[in-house]
Amino acid sequence: MLTLYHAPKSRSSSVLVLLKELDALDRVQIRKVDIPRQDGSGARDPANPHPEGKVPYLTNGQDHVRERGAIMLYLTDLFPEAGLGPLPGDLARGQYLGWLSWYQGVLEPVAILNFFKIEHPALQATFRDYDTAIRRLEEVLAKQPFLLGERFSAADLLIASPFIFFGEGMPRPPVVEAWVSRVQSRPSMAWARDFDG
Repeated sequence: MLTLYHAPKSRSSSVLVLLKELDALDRVQIRKVDIPRQDGSGARDPANPHPEGKVPYLTNGQDHVRERGAIMLYLTDLFPEAGLGPLPGDLARGQYLGWLSWYQGVLEPVAILNFFKIEHPALQATFRDYDTAIRRLEEVLAKQPFLLGERFSAADLLIASPFIFFGEGMPRPPVVEAWVSRVQSRPSMAWARDFDG
């Protein structure tokens, strides 16, 4: 059986939202675990099999997946009936894979570097900078309501999640703010907040 290792109010909350969107909650066991938090609270939970004690972590029998982008891809491929991730052969598949990878390979690193005011020419040459990443989102979202056009996908959920979690700690222009609001207004978001307590 699929098992999601989840810590409330953490990165794994967006996977909870996805499971609700996929109508797959009855097919996944959710195991709440503790994790070390940035404020010094929490601790590594021996019940969490993630090799680094992090969440989210998804197991499926002997198989396992870590990193939110990979977990979201795995789940949208496993539960295609919800239409939240273009499948192989769909003309939007490449864009979808690109956005999932862009989040983990660009947006999250530059957001962290920006938050801690860390700058270095090598980092900017590799990842660009926070403002460049935000402009990329703005360019796309100025033309369409979601990253894949009219179609809400797990990529929207993944990429909007830090804007929701960190609020004003991740500055954004009105176009991006409107998109974050569209994602945040989905009923699955309210359900996950209630689930996490």
